Amino acid sequence: MDQQEIRATLEALLLAAEEPVAPARLESVFDETAPEMIQRALKALRLEYAGEGRGIHLVRIAGGYQFRTNPRFGDRIRRFFESKPVRLSRAALETLAIIAYRQPLPRAEVEEVRGVNCSGVLKTLREYDLVDIIGQLDDIGKPHLYGTTPRFLELFGLAGLSELPTLEESELQALIDMHEDVEVEADDADIEESKPE
Repeated sequence: MDQQEIRATLEALLLAAEEPVAPARLESVFDETAPEMIQRALKALRLEYAGEGRGIHLVRIAGGYQFRTNPRFGDRIRRFFESKPVRLSRAALETLAIIAYRQPLPRAEVEEVRGVNCSGVLKTLREYDLVDIIGQLDDIGKPHLYGTTPRFLELFGLAGLSELPTLEESELQALIDMHEDVEVEADDADIEESKPE
C-alpha cells in the first residue's frame, strides 16, 4: 500500500469515527504496513488540514486522533445546530480543577480543599461526563475515588493529563482560565452545592 492510499484510508476512518481514535487502533486496520508509514501519513494529514483557512483540523486529543471543526467557526456551528456550549458554574470548575490535579481522590478531600459540600457539583460533573468514579479507597465505608474522563480531555483540548498547566496548590484559577470555550455561570454555584448526591 502506498503512502497516498494510507493517507486516504486514515482520512476515511477518522471522518467516520465519532470519538478520538488511538494510533494502535488505526494501525490494526492495515496489514503488513509499517507503523512508521502510518505515523508519517497522520503527520501529513495534520499538516494538510492545519491553518485558519480550513474548516476542520486533524488534532491529537485524548490519546488519539480526531477531526474537529476549526474553533473560529464555533458560533456559526452552534447556531446551525441550535445548541449551547457546556456551561459550568465557578463551583463546578473549581471542583473539576481539584480532581484533575489530585486524582484519584475521595469526595471528602475535594470538600476539604473547597471548604464546602460538593455532592451536587460532583453529580453535575458526572452528568456532563467530565468526572467519574474510578475506584474505591480501602478505608472505612469504602469511599469512592473520583477522576477525570476522556470527555474532560476533549472539552479542554488536551492530549493527556500531562498537558495540564503546572500550578501551585493555590492556583486553581489556571484551569478556569485555560479554555476560552468553557463558559462560567456563577449564579447557580450555591444551588449546585446544596443538592444531595
